[in-house]
Amino acid sequence: QVQLVESGGGFVQPGDSLRLSCNASGFTFSRFTMRWYRQAPGKERRLVAGMLLPGGRRDYVDSVKGRFTISRDNAKNMLYLQMNNLKPEDTAVYDCNAVYGYLADWGQGTQVTVSS
Repeated sequence: QVQLVESGGGFVQPGDSLRLSCNASGFTFSRFTMRWYRQAPGKERRLVAGMLLPGGRRDYVDSVKGRFTISRDNAKNMLYLQMNNLKPEDTAVYDCNAVYGYLADWGQGTQVTVSS
């Protein structure tokens, strides 16, 4: 069965860094477009970064450009989000998403809290 498991969240101070991981199983990972979303308290879930197919084009929401980097390791079925210079407004539950045609799946999310 399809499964996405996120990890790497935590409680950090502004300016700190975290690397989120998404471990995928149950499908051919390399064929799926992968994205990171986040949902802040009381707000809608929003796209943060994507690594689209074909070609692996990277896409970022403006607020994280230059700070976040999405990457994937198809051999390990892993998706990553390197987050640098974190800000309080980055506080959210981060969730990875896999899409192939009409198919889509979500992980359980990992909490990132940025506060002094």
